Amino acid sequence: MEKNAERILSTLIETPRFKGYDYTNKPDLEAHARLARQAATEGMVLLRNENKALPLAEDIKKVAAFGKASYKVITVGIGSADVTTYHIELAEGLKNGGYAVNESLQQDYLSYIQESQVKQPKQKFSLMPEMPISDKLAGKMAQDTDVALITIGRNSDLENRPVEGDFNLTDTEKSLIQTVSQEFKAQGKKSIVILNIAGVIETTSWRDTPDAILLAWQPRQEVGNSVVDVISGKVNPSGKLATTFPVSYQDVPSAKNFPSTELEAQGPEEEEEGLSELVYEEDIYVGYRHYNTFDVPVAYEFGYGMSYAQFEYDNTQISSKKFRNKVTVSVDIKNTGKVAGREVVQVYLSAPTGKLDKPKEELTAFGKTELLEPGETQTLSFAINEIDLASFDTDSSAWVADAGNYTVKVGASSKDIRQAITFELSKELVVKQVNKALMPQREIKTTDHRRKN
Repeated sequence: MEKNAERILSTLIETPRFKGYDYTNKPDLEAHARLARQAATEGMVLLRNENKALPLAEDIKKVAAFGKASYKVITVGIGSADVTTYHIELAEGLKNGGYAVNESLQQDYLSYIQESQVKQPKQKFSLMPEMPISDKLAGKMAQDTDVALITIGRNSDLENRPVEGDFNLTDTEKSLIQTVSQEFKAQGKKSIVILNIAGVIETTSWRDTPDAILLAWQPRQEVGNSVVDVISGKVNPSGKLATTFPVSYQDVPSAKNFPSTELEAQGPEEEEEGLSELVYEEDIYVGYRHYNTFDVPVAYEFGYGMSYAQFEYDNTQISSKKFRNKVTVSVDIKNTGKVAGREVVQVYLSAPTGKLDKPKEELTAFGKTELLEPGETQTLSFAINEIDLASFDTDSSAWVADAGNYTVKVGASSKDIRQAITFELSKELVVKQVNKALMPQREIKTTDHRRKN
């Protein structure tokens, strides 16, 4: 009880109110908007960029914006997250950036959205079918404008996303990308797909069609300005994927056991409530730990993200080849490109084969460089502590690190490893001992995913 009270009070004394923060009802909204705009651009991920389609060339001024989300952008998730007071539409952001949005195409989409909402007023915008685009209309836009932007939007519930029409694109969406890209290519012009989504979607079947793909996520109120900052080259994209884009839904480690299964009721109350159970059969092999360990092909791996610049990794150093309490790893990052940019450096750790089941590698640390000018170098350092080596051993109720040789992998993604270095842990290390609590009342079986070495 005393420890719990101590934790609560320790947190309270760190709050702004306790420290006498001078609150105001007149916040600097312009500064907040600038911060929101920067945060959005920092998180965007460039997935594809063939023949330097992005950033847009200086002579590109007239834009054909396709996709209903180009005119009714999805800024944020549903429920309690939806607190945005204003937002900048993509079309508005394009105009703010000095681009001319084709007005006839814009009016077609606005009329379509309005008519669809009149027909089905209670339908969520995300469930509204995409507006079909004919070869004739796409061809006319290819003649009248300089580039095509195709926005694909998603705003699903927090769980139970349908595979068809949500994870997988609809036939109309695929046709939109194919038709527009084909007509613009015939005119020697580029097509850019903007993904205005909250979670992963299937991309393998269509990703080679457009010239570039920018994953914008749902970047809050400055979304239109932020997207234009990136595609215009005002900001060099530096975001990296914090999730894996699988080739197909069946490749997802939880696909076989999700959603939950119904349980047999043991009495009237349980029968009325309806009981179900979901067993996480994937065990420790969640996300990239599954794909990397078992060599499952992916569309875009964990940590992936392109840039308008190129970065060289060199001179990886470690403070000691023998682990005692911690080691420090450093690496030099040099911008070898022609434009300024930032790089997210990722540090993965591979453990020796021991008594504990371990994935092929696990993300241990990451950091982003400063804005590096062409030819500029920055050294980043990362600390690897005892807990970073450990995994939870259920038999002993402890966090344990196996003895042996550990490999530190430094790279641009979980698959793009640029440098590696090793150190040794001479004997097994018990990092933290805990007590058994909240144990399941019965045995829960998981699929045997143990890594074969």
